[in-house]
Amino acid sequence: MDNTPVNAGIVSELIGEAGLPSLGRANIREIVRLVNRIEKATGVEFIRMEMGVPGLEPCRIGIDAEIDALNRGVASAYPMIEGVDELKSEASRFIKKFMNIEVLPRNCVPATGSLQASMAAFMTAGRADEKKDTVLLIDPGFPVHKQQLRTLGINYECFDVYNYRGDRLEEKLESFLRAGNISCVLYSNPNNPSWICFSEKELQIIGNLADKYDAIVLEDLAYFGMDFRKDLSVPGEPPYQVSVANYTSNYIILFSSSKIFSYAGQRTGLLIISDKLAGRSYSGLKRFFASDKLDYALVYGSLYSMSAGTNHSSQLGLAAMLRACSDGEYDFVEKVREYGERAAIMKRIFLGNGFRIVYDMDEDLPVGDGFYFTIAYPGFSGGELLEKLLYYGISAISLEITGSQQKDGLRACVSQISRDRFPVLEERLKIFHADYPVN
Repeated sequence: MDNTPVNAGIVSELIGEAGLPSLGRANIREIVRLVNRIEKATGVEFIRMEMGVPGLEPCRIGIDAEIDALNRGVASAYPMIEGVDELKSEASRFIKKFMNIEVLPRNCVPATGSLQASMAAFMTAGRADEKKDTVLLIDPGFPVHKQQLRTLGINYECFDVYNYRGDRLEEKLESFLRAGNISCVLYSNPNNPSWICFSEKELQIIGNLADKYDAIVLEDLAYFGMDFRKDLSVPGEPPYQVSVANYTSNYIILFSSSKIFSYAGQRTGLLIISDKLAGRSYSGLKRFFASDKLDYALVYGSLYSMSAGTNHSSQLGLAAMLRACSDGEYDFVEKVREYGERAAIMKRIFLGNGFRIVYDMDEDLPVGDGFYFTIAYPGFSGGELLEKLLYYGISAISLEITGSQQKDGLRACVSQISRDRFPVLEERLKIFHADYPVN
């Protein structure tokens, strides 16, 4: 530890000052804060892989549309809670063009980011049936979803899908659903943090069981179109973004503009609610809302109580970006393909220095290259590896906080690592590998 790229004494001191019981259990923002302090104290710029923020320029189409909207005075007007008509229409059109799914504009509802969308879905769908008091999370997943459920006082159960791919998913999923207490099932696809992607067979299993046990599927598509193993960029032509919506009407899709348009700062997402589900009545909703209709309770109960609507100008910005995609004027997939190319290079660097990929397969196919990948190193738990890498100027998060049972793994995000930083990453990993040789 005498010759690490970052001063070991300072790193050790600041880890102690952070007062974290375990780095392996530290949340993303706690790691961000710690690394910020180390960088400031040492002057060493880290390879920052801990936080999933966009690393590309935001889509100019959205910016220009927002500027125009602001110049027209929309800042002085509250938007309708259910969203501006322009966005709702373009969202419905985009879903048809890129998913081949029909959803009426009225059931495409903006939210302040897909995280608020999940909160509203939990508040509503998670309370729809008084006999069902538990949400099932297919892990690994975004840690804040569990925090949302704890905040709401809603029970949750979870399982790591690592050993339950393909046909094995059905038995595992049904073991939870048959208890009769599961209101909703949540997963992300592509998955944060593992970047696994459910196959059509797996999505059909989820959809069929959702119908059998009358559970609502919350499908988080924050990384829409980013399975780069297929070209999902051509509007109105297959292949399309895969979805459980092809196999059940019991679904709510959580859509984000943060990654596909690099529009994270505007906090604008969407809830895409199945037409059949939107108009369905649930007696349990009357315990909390004025109406027993799911769509009414979600919009005028949950979303109204949280924000009374989504930023007016950013709705129009998102509408313009969706329109440009549907018209074939903007190729969002080609724009974000850079993340997959970065991941492929970074994986090779890690693998060349003794690491392994933790979530490495999608059934019988190698996992794709995208926004995230997962790594482990022989002899270290995830928390231990995270701490060791800080001395080498590399940051990540432990898979432990994502619900993963792969306790030796870390999640690496590629977005903040520009290509000119790859030589720095490789140099630091070579030193690490030399200091901790693999037997």
